[in-house]
Amino acid sequence: MSSRLFAISFDAHRPERLAHFWSGLLGLERADECDDGVALLSGNDAGYRLGFRPSQAQKIAQNRLHFDLTSSCPEDQRETVARALDLGAQHADVGQEPDASHVVLADPEGNEFCVLEPGNGFLAGCGFIGALACDGSQAVGYFWSQALGWPLVWDQDEETAIQSPNGGTKITWGGPPLMPDSGKDLHFDLVPDDDQQAEVERLLSLGAKRLGSARGGDGAVPLADPDGNEFRVLPHR
Repeated sequence: MSSRLFAISFDAHRPERLAHFWSGLLGLERADECDDGVALLSGNDAGYRLGFRPSQAQKIAQNRLHFDLTSSCPEDQRETVARALDLGAQHADVGQEPDASHVVLADPEGNEFCVLEPGNGFLAGCGFIGALACDGSQAVGYFWSQALGWPLVWDQDEETAIQSPNGGTKITWGGPPLMPDSGKDLHFDLVPDDDQQAEVERLLSLGAKRLGSARGGDGAVPLADPDGNEFRVLPHR
């Protein structure tokens, strides 16, 4: 048994508006069908979608998860930043140095993301969405490697990273200390390769925890990873 990463989903107060922003920034097309909210086809070798699910959650701290966007040259970086600002992004302060070579922005609902400078060797070949950078423990990196069947491509000084065998976006975890729960954030939506309940039991055996017994309207089972980040296991499709 295993799961595939079906979507990286944003909690969104206005899903259509937020999807419009990310579609315009990344040049992504809308998926034809979506069980809950809006979805974009990432076009990424890692094979996931970007989801925008309606939520009333309030953002109370910096997100634990954010995208790192890559650049091919300094002009490309400047163009990405300008396009994001035109679409409604704002500059964000997450404690970066004044002379940092990457640019930190926040989308119209406050979700932080970074536009990296060119020449990032670690993300070479990963595509425009080079990484989903997560605040999290070494243990949670190991958990997600087993959950998704994505091998570890970095495991040093309690920092970990995984990547789909097909390539594409890397998912990274920065090690301790763990930031507080931000409330409104990004989450993983998984689809099991076979029986949903059997896959839920496998994930629990790996260290996931149940979040009540209620299923979502789309039949999704809510769980939390070992760091307490919520994710969903959707029905087999």
